[in-house]
Amino acid sequence: MYGNEMTTTQITRQWRSVFDAEHEEFRDSFRRFLDTRVVPDYPKWESAGVVPRELFAQAGSHGFLGMAIGEEYGGGGVDDFRFNAVIAEEVAHAGVMSFGLNLHNDICVPYFLRYGDAEQRRRWLPGLASGELIAAIAMTEPGTGSDLAGITTTAVRDGDHFVINGAKTFISNGVNADVVIVAARTESRGARHGGLSLIVVERDTPGFSRGRNLDKIGMHAQDTAELFFDDVRVPADNLLGEPGGGFTALVSNLPQERMTIAVASAAAAVRAVELASAYVTERTAFGRPLAANQNTRFTLADCHVQAEVVRAFVDDCLRAHIAGELTADRAAMAKLAATEVQGVVVDKCLQMFGGYGYMAEFPISRAYVDARVQRIYGGTSEIMKEIIGKSMGI
Repeated sequence: MYGNEMTTTQITRQWRSVFDAEHEEFRDSFRRFLDTRVVPDYPKWESAGVVPRELFAQAGSHGFLGMAIGEEYGGGGVDDFRFNAVIAEEVAHAGVMSFGLNLHNDICVPYFLRYGDAEQRRRWLPGLASGELIAAIAMTEPGTGSDLAGITTTAVRDGDHFVINGAKTFISNGVNADVVIVAARTESRGARHGGLSLIVVERDTPGFSRGRNLDKIGMHAQDTAELFFDDVRVPADNLLGEPGGGFTALVSNLPQERMTIAVASAAAAVRAVELASAYVTERTAFGRPLAANQNTRFTLADCHVQAEVVRAFVDDCLRAHIAGELTADRAAMAKLAATEVQGVVVDKCLQMFGGYGYMAEFPISRAYVDARVQRIYGGTSEIMKEIIGKSMGI
């Protein structure tokens, strides 16, 4: 269908200066990986509701996992988030948003790198870099949404173990995950934000079970599961960081998580404009191409400007993040702006396709349903506005 034949993209314009030559070489390599290993079978994985586990191992063997993990553990040894951004852009451009590499690389791996002790690094980092281990993080609970302080899952110390009880929901990579970073309350007294700890629960630990693979309106190949913990005994050695330090750790990684979402949303908006531009140039109605209509040109021009402007802002935030200068409010601004623009642009571009835009086999329809969650996970648009408003002193 329209767009599938577009194996190259104008995603890297000459005026973009955030990436260097090494990032573009990495981009070319990763794009080839997507074109050969992911795109052809992606519709089957969407029907199955999960990406094959072996795909992570294939990505690891090509150097697309754990770029920031040290070479002594089998990683790339390069702590440069621009490589992560390249993956996010190319996944969005290829229309395979359910492929959870960025969740693994950008959101989960940093906790092991920042808070793992020497023994934990030796135990988990090689598998995370190779793809033998797939990671997930379990924060959200039924009824809590974005309120981390409302977490009720408990982890009670019992000798050399923690005993975990509770439930999590909307956990991406939840079916495939081998190691799950669980946010649990190890101390019930004191401030609501205190007493949270991060504990790694490994696959097949007794008492740890997975519920259904949740049926979503989009991101169909992303396994998103319910997780249940019924007197799960986990060695105290699986504690990441300090007891009670979970809330601070979670909050510290949120700006990077939101940058990942912003980068993907900006790229998805650009891709939607490309898809619509190709379609209206070829599709005829009443004896002439759709592109001959002024309304079509004006609408696409407006979408193009919105997509390029938001991408320029996201690039600026990306530079700040690489320099260690990205603030929480700027990350929230990037996520809010990019995801809202993505929603508007993809909707307008789908309209250009008429009835065909409503057909699931067209890439624009997948882009439309996949876009909706971007304004929800990683903190809803409303939460982003709260963060921004507080930063303004209002």
